Amino acid sequence: MRAIAVIPARGGSKRIPRKNEKEFCGKPILAYSVEAALASELFDTVMVSTEDERIAALAVQYGAQVPFYRSAATAGDYATTSDTLIEVLTRYRKRGEEFPFACCLYPTAPFVTARKLREGFDRLRTSQAEVLIPVVAFSYPIQRALVIRQERLVFEHPQYLDSRSQDLEPHYHDAGQFYFFRVEPFFRHRRLMAGDVLPYEVSELEVQDIDRETDWKLAEIKYRLMVERMERECEVVSADGSRTGR
Repeated sequence: MRAIAVIPARGGSKRIPRKNEKEFCGKPILAYSVEAALASELFDTVMVSTEDERIAALAVQYGAQVPFYRSAATAGDYATTSDTLIEVLTRYRKRGEEFPFACCLYPTAPFVTARKLREGFDRLRTSQAEVLIPVVAFSYPIQRALVIRQERLVFEHPQYLDSRSQDLEPHYHDAGQFYFFRVEPFFRHRRLMAGDVLPYEVSELEVQDIDRETDWKLAEIKYRLMVERMERECEVVSADGSRTGR
């Protein structure tokens, strides 16, 4: 079953300059997304959508394809991820290449692993859903949110003031890592968060928005913790001293 991974990676970044090629724990952050997609062995094509020659060269260096450059319309600050995906998938169609499934994988998503991609794709493929999106629970009940009104602090939802935290419904937000989707419904909706959407829950220790330098440092700490945990889980010392992957 044909599938494509699209990694949208612009050259411009206002808050962290050249963010998509900045070194993260020893290698360019873009490399993690490319390597995870390739290691998953799910995709007929792993491509990077960019307008930037340096990013294109970096993508090819790590094994991705850059068969064409992004247009000016999708390279600007106000172009959406969906705009980019529509452009990419339309250009492939014009080349005679159709993909029933696609994955949008962000270039600053070092927490994405081949295992997560395989699990996500399998859940979507074996369901009737149109999209699968990784989500993470808010660490604090949003029903207890505070707002400032007329210079005073008040509860946004005072009816939950005396509710126990464990009795409040968990709320989630987009982890901002990857999106698996069926291509035909996506062309109808022309957006990712639409139609029948399946959640893929991830730990808050493996999620970090990276918009500022402090976010970058926090992400590196979380990433190292994730790697340490994965190494402990993957190497089980048997009784005779040999090691087996789990």
